[in-house]
Amino acid sequence: MTCGVLFCPPRGRDKRKSFGGPISTEPRINDRIRVPEVRLVGPNGEQVGIVSIGDALKLAQESDLDLVEVAATARPPVCKLMDYGKFKYESAMKAREARRNQAHTIIKEIKLRPKIDPHDYETKKGHVVRFLKAGDKVKVTIMFRGREQSRPELGFRLLQRLAEDVTDLGFVESQPKQDGRNMIMVIGPHKKKAEAKAEKAAAKARGAGQQEAEPAEEQAAQPQ
Repeated sequence: MTCGVLFCPPRGRDKRKSFGGPISTEPRINDRIRVPEVRLVGPNGEQVGIVSIGDALKLAQESDLDLVEVAATARPPVCKLMDYGKFKYESAMKAREARRNQAHTIIKEIKLRPKIDPHDYETKKGHVVRFLKAGDKVKVTIMFRGREQSRPELGFRLLQRLAEDVTDLGFVESQPKQDGRNMIMVIGPHKKKAEAKAEKAAAKARGAGQQEAEPAEEQAAQPQ
């Protein structure tokens, strides 16, 4: 069936055009600010007051700075005099530094049996201690087999014991809960990942300084 010109739906190509381009997240600066007046803030944060856009642009030009719109929804919009290129560079560097220093908490997992051997328990506990010192969370899983499934209190007591043994390094973030044939508990570290990394680096630096000092002391102690 054919349709009249007035009733034909637009083609896909034309529909895409109607949406326009991507929305910019950059603030408007200088001549792109198209309002009659603005509330002006000086380069050091001082309040200049409400001025016409022409006067604001003139002040920016005389100061060899940019006029940057920092609060577009205010009435009138708030603009600040600044070196926008320098501002963007410093902001990018701060964001990069924050990403580099950001440490993601990793969840490690340790699996135990309800009737674990004392030696094996100490080994597993050592792993938990190491993970917590590094600033990582630890998911402790008790695995029940056969008739052990009828004795969940064994797993609960074992998890309580482990939590008490490492209380100086971590805390119970998720209480023990049954999950099928397993019982699970999550222990979180007291120290954040970044703090743990900083302490490790400091300890490594102290160790290197000690190694350098020892040969010097031995050489000084030798008779001339």
